[in-house]
Amino acid sequence: MFKTNVGGIDRVLRIVVGLALIAWWYFAPGMGLRWLPLVLGIVALGTGLMSTCPLYSLIGLNTCPMKKS
Repeated sequence: MFKTNVGGIDRVLRIVVGLALIAWWYFAPGMGLRWLPLVLGIVALGTGLMSTCPLYSLIGLNTCPMKKS
């Protein structure tokens, strides 16, 4: 369905940052924009798990290694 455009290191960083933001949302006391870390964490986690980023597709960026012939 979607073309894979998120490489290994980028993928791991997105998953770690996504989980950290979701944990921050869960453990942070009531703050003004409490929903923001949750939304950003879900987006980062989702793009990391699916190995695809719609923004990368729009700007033509690809962090996957080149396939050798």
